[in-house]
Amino acid sequence: MSPLPDAVIGRNYARKRLQLVRGDITLETTDAIVNAANSHLAPGAGVCGAIHRAGGDAIFDECADIVRRRGPLSPGEAAITGAGHLLCRNVIHAVGPVWQGGTKGEPAALASCYRESLRLAEKHGLDSVAFPSISTGIYGYPVADAATVALGAVREHLGTRGGPGHVRLVLFSAADFAVYLGALEKYDDWD
Repeated sequence: MSPLPDAVIGRNYARKRLQLVRGDITLETTDAIVNAANSHLAPGAGVCGAIHRAGGDAIFDECADIVRRRGPLSPGEAAITGAGHLLCRNVIHAVGPVWQGGTKGEPAALASCYRESLRLAEKHGLDSVAFPSISTGIYGYPVADAATVALGAVREHLGTRGGPGHVRLVLFSAADFAVYLGALEKYDDWD
């Protein structure tokens, strides 16, 4: 499913761009897309499975090599690979937290996913990044809470001098898009 024309909302902040998009992250043409990964960076369900299927074996092989070298990633950590057959240049694999009620460090780990992904993008000279709603699928993070964390971390990044300057939050379902839009509208200082 490609983004619907009426399901793209953009905001500017500190001369950088944030967009909410309803669509399929595997079709994004940003410099990088972010995979909602598991600690072993292995193909899984949801977004993770879709990215691995669309990208092909090259992504799997690079992920396996990363895990062999550094071990499984902890929640909040991220790693970067090529994109295989995807339309983007790179995939950033961010390990989100499993929801345990919100009192076991989940918000900090989720914010770290966004920060670490943006840090890797900047380190690799990438100008644009597309994120899914990390941890809200099988990891059970409530979408409204995740939207607040995601937007806070992205907004924090947009206020810095570093890149990337274009961030897209790609939501597959209309319901998730509406929740993220509601969270976005709570900020009144976007350009």
